Amino acid sequence: MAQGAPKVWGGTTLDVRRDARRRRLMEVGFELLGGRGSAAVTVRSVCRHAKLTDRYFYESFADREELLVAVYDQVAEEARDVLAGAVANAVTGRGEPEAIARAAVESFLGLITGDPRKGRVLLLVPMTDAALSARAVELMPMFAELIRVQLAANGSAVPDAPLEERMTATALIGALSNLFIRWLDGTLAASEPELTDYCVRMLLTAMPLARPR
Repeated sequence: MAQGAPKVWGGTTLDVRRDARRRRLMEVGFELLGGRGSAAVTVRSVCRHAKLTDRYFYESFADREELLVAVYDQVAEEARDVLAGAVANAVTGRGEPEAIARAAVESFLGLITGDPRKGRVLLLVPMTDAALSARAVELMPMFAELIRVQLAANGSAVPDAPLEERMTATALIGALSNLFIRWLDGTLAASEPELTDYCVRMLLTAMPLARPR
């Protein structure tokens, strides 16, 4: 073996095995967090389900909170990509405000209903877990920016967006988040088409507020 070459054991390098263990821990963390909530995610429970020792847990994560945030970030990143992709496709298609708004709402609802665990991780669990609540607040501007781009007169991301656009996007992300949360927890009795139509109407109605006076 050449000097400095990665050590190989069982046909794989140490880095490959470490990455595989981290992925397994993330998978188990997602299953537990999305299925039973943050209380079910302990170092012991994750290691037991992953069939790994705590030594390998701490190889990848400093503590359970770091795992929780990593799982949350993974779902949030997927949601961001789904939303951005849907909006981009709608813009290159008909490009009409209603088509763009509907694409965004339908894509997001499709994500959180296609795999209900994702909806729970992204929206419900942060309501009861301090670490994830703080992380959700940190990522809120990212999702608000996706909405702002929809509202923008030129339909693009700009570093110095008008205050009206930013305020409207911030208000809408709060309203939409609460609608989705109450729909997921069962306190808002609406069908998916009813919720979709309402959210689209709300986005369209808010567009004039995003225009500078």
